[in-house]
Amino acid sequence: MSPWFLPETPDVLAMLHAQSAITADGIDALASWAAGDAPRADVVRKLEHEADDQKRTLRKALRTAFTTPLDAEDLYTISELLDNVLNGAKDAVREAEVMATPPDAAVAEMAGLLAEGVHHLDKGFQHLIRDSDLATDEADAAIRCQRKIEKVYRRAMSSLLASDDLREEMAYRELYRRFCRIGDAIDAVAERIWYAVVKEG
Repeated sequence: MSPWFLPETPDVLAMLHAQSAITADGIDALASWAAGDAPRADVVRKLEHEADDQKRTLRKALRTAFTTPLDAEDLYTISELLDNVLNGAKDAVREAEVMATPPDAAVAEMAGLLAEGVHHLDKGFQHLIRDSDLATDEADAAIRCQRKIEKVYRRAMSSLLASDDLREEMAYRELYRRFCRIGDAIDAVAERIWYAVVKEG
């Protein structure tokens, strides 16, 4: 008589949360770099690679999982959108280095708000199955951080009009845009959390 085997049920939510935790650490490192701790740029790059590894682990698990606590497509998409956040951080650091443009006060403020937003996402993932209301509350908090980033962005872009240094103006304009796009990536993750919760409900 052939033995019966239970289908594989990897803990894909734990894997998503692991990716989220790495992302939060990476954005914390970005915020430290933006506040003047230049060596933290290497930490951003290192954690971006670790998050990529975790994303691939989750994808492999989704291929073999018999069932998932959320729709597999939603888990895949959330992971992909989350990957964009840390990729954006790595690209922002690299661009600042290439342009020899150190972070200023506006960049530091935006980076701090990015870190706050990512930590809200991380908390949201912890509640994703247990308490959908708390998950969406954290998603909303992350979206509010992105709105604050937009305000800092507009203020910083306006201040560049007073600059007489065209090279500096162009460099900071691009850097501010980079940070605003990371905020947009956070917003996209938060909106997908809402979508997944509504669909499951």
